[in-house]
Amino acid sequence: MTEHDRDGAGHVSTGTTKEAGETADAAIPELVIISGMSGAGRSTAAKCLEDLGWFVVDNLPPALIPTMVELGARSQGNVARIAVVVDVRGRRFFDNLRESLADLDAKQVTRRVVFLESSDEALVRRFESVRRPHPLQGDGRIVDGIDAERDLLRELRGDADLVIDTSSLNVHELRAKLDARFAGDEKPELRATVMSFGYKYGLPVDADLVVDCRFLPNPHWVPELRPFTGLNEEVSGYVLNQPGAKEFLDRYTELLQLIATGYRREGKRYVTVAVGCTGGKHRSVAMSEKLAARLASEGIETVIVHRDMGRE
Repeated sequence: MTEHDRDGAGHVSTGTTKEAGETADAAIPELVIISGMSGAGRSTAAKCLEDLGWFVVDNLPPALIPTMVELGARSQGNVARIAVVVDVRGRRFFDNLRESLADLDAKQVTRRVVFLESSDEALVRRFESVRRPHPLQGDGRIVDGIDAERDLLRELRGDADLVIDTSSLNVHELRAKLDARFAGDEKPELRATVMSFGYKYGLPVDADLVVDCRFLPNPHWVPELRPFTGLNEEVSGYVLNQPGAKEFLDRYTELLQLIATGYRREGKRYVTVAVGCTGGKHRSVAMSEKLAARLASEGIETVIVHRDMGRE
């Protein structure tokens, strides 16, 4: 793995912009330009910075980069960190990028260029695995496109502030490297969605983890509870007071704490826990509410969704 970083500071100074005779003391956003070889992980890098709170713009024409920085400076701090993903598919495009970088330097905008590199063998393997042509190969082979792109990017690679060779890195390892460089003092947090659902309506397609509450007695068969949902205190009390309910909640919360630690370590920032019962009205709703409260108390940002409540 090859990696170098010319500027470890990673922060931009506060500058003064002048427009139409007006001088305003504005905070210039921190700017990172992500480029590199197609297939080397630009999309993963962009997603990582987005998860870290950066304002990410993909495929922005290079000529508009200075304008984006200027708009960020006017945002009164709402856009403090901007990441722009660019790729080079023609000589004119590259010339525009070079001019934009010179413009930023002339305006004393502190910026970093992150270049993602990879070996020819790794790039060929990745393109073949997804059965996609290289964007520059034309009627030739994948290696022809790789060679053409290397030639176009040679100068940018030499000027890059950070070069990361992803040849032997998996997605999680690349994210960990970018986390270490760009998270700053903020520790990337895990965000959880706890979703109740009814099995009779099908499993949620976006669920990472599925919990089955059908081992608990169904309030549907209690006439005075049937009209209500798991949000009702009496229904919730009925569900949580059943044998094994509280023990299940305790142990599953502990399991989620263990999983959350692993998710953070592997760079996963979002998790959806689906809690199911037959109709998604009573047991799953009550258990979802309690489980979400437990996760929130552990410092995990949590959102509750009751997918099927009210469908009956």
